[in-house]
Amino acid sequence: MQRTIIRIDEDKCDGCGYCAVACHEGAIRVIDGKARLVSEIYCDGLGACLGECPQGAISMERREAAGFLGPAPGSPALGGFEPDAVQGEAVRAAFSRAMGQAPVAHAGHSPSGGCPGSALRDLRPAGTVHSPVPPSPAAGSRLGHWPVQLMLVPPGAPFLKGAHLVVCADCVPFAVPDFHARYLDGKSIVVGCPKLDDLPHYHEKLAAIVAQARPASLTVVRMEVPCCGGIVRAVVDARDAVAPNLLVEVHTVGIEGGISRQVV
Repeated sequence: MQRTIIRIDEDKCDGCGYCAVACHEGAIRVIDGKARLVSEIYCDGLGACLGECPQGAISMERREAAGFLGPAPGSPALGGFEPDAVQGEAVRAAFSRAMGQAPVAHAGHSPSGGCPGSALRDLRPAGTVHSPVPPSPAAGSRLGHWPVQLMLVPPGAPFLKGAHLVVCADCVPFAVPDFHARYLDGKSIVVGCPKLDDLPHYHEKLAAIVAQARPASLTVVRMEVPCCGGIVRAVVDARDAVAPNLLVEVHTVGIEGGISRQVV
């Protein structure tokens, strides 16, 4: 059957193992100092590993491949993590931080199935209980256009032309209290989920948007969880293909607050 599978460029790979951490299906292992796809039947083709590769060694390709049969034995999705699969304490610590745990040599079972991006966390201060919250005075929406879903926005939409464009992971607005003032006022926005949506289509759509709209600025807003890195990779690849001189500002929103910024 024809389906989307990851491709690893071994010449670029430095064996850091971050892709193996991000792949909760256990399809990637570091073997002899290089990341390798151990079997295509374990690769779901969603590309959670794309944004985690600092060397840009991972891409997606559509080709003949066996069907996805589910997570590999011992994978985080089945409640396990094999520390020997990735090399170095820094990588194991990165996995533990993503799971919201203290760094340990072997991460335990997560009620959500093991994926760092969907690990269950209670973010309420200790001792709080569910109770109605009085509504704050309405400030009014800053949203300037519709639609906002990346899969629905046409590349030639007039509100995109020359805009200060924000490409946003769809969980972000729930974690940023002043989201409207910070990311909507005077800007155009498209939103999507790199874990659940069609990532190869994102690459095509974003390249078309950048080519046709020629945005004045381009900002990506993602959550800190590993699977959210795919949306950064999609934007950067689209930029590189059609407007390599356009700077991309990446904002990473912490699960428990705080926003870090970098320009790529």
